[in-house]
Amino acid sequence: MFLVAGLGNPGEEYALTPHNLGFLTVDRLAERHGIRITRKDSKALVGLGEIGGREVMLAKPQTYMNLSGTSLAPLMEKHSIDLASLMVVYDELDLPWGSLRIKPRGSAAGHNGMKSVVASLKTTGIVRLRIGVHPGHPLHSGTEYLLAPMKRSQMKELDELIGLAADAVGSIIAEGVEKAMTKFNRRAPGLNEEDA
Repeated sequence: MFLVAGLGNPGEEYALTPHNLGFLTVDRLAERHGIRITRKDSKALVGLGEIGGREVMLAKPQTYMNLSGTSLAPLMEKHSIDLASLMVVYDELDLPWGSLRIKPRGSAAGHNGMKSVVASLKTTGIVRLRIGVHPGHPLHSGTEYLLAPMKRSQMKELDELIGLAADAVGSIIAEGVEKAMTKFNRRAPGLNEEDA
């Protein structure tokens, strides 16, 4: 079974913030594939279904972002899900808004949710989809920006961005990480090569 974990914060006040793009992507996958994410399991909301002919568990840890790993580690153990079958989806302030990056492994690069996952699973060999959220101008506070509601211009692009992220997850499941990287690791529109 494949586990797709979207990272975010529970609660209405965080629902449409940049920090919740992981949750929003998992919600889109659930909507597309008729999966209900309603069961409580290991401090997460989970749903079972099929994507790309593979049995999949979609999960949204309810521990708040910075403790995401304390939900995923027990969930994987309980359901005997191995590391090769885990994919984590989350926002990335180091990438420009609208860009996607699939990576088969790597450090958490300052992302506290991913730091918790890496610490709990004791490995950096975790497939991840990072969704760029940097607005393209200097930020007074990264934390404030990530936890504030998205701007109107971002909301206009949100549907397409979440759709692309869900496509990328589907591609990883159906075709593997390498092919998905070739298809989806793209620059945000209008960026120079060196900016990406």
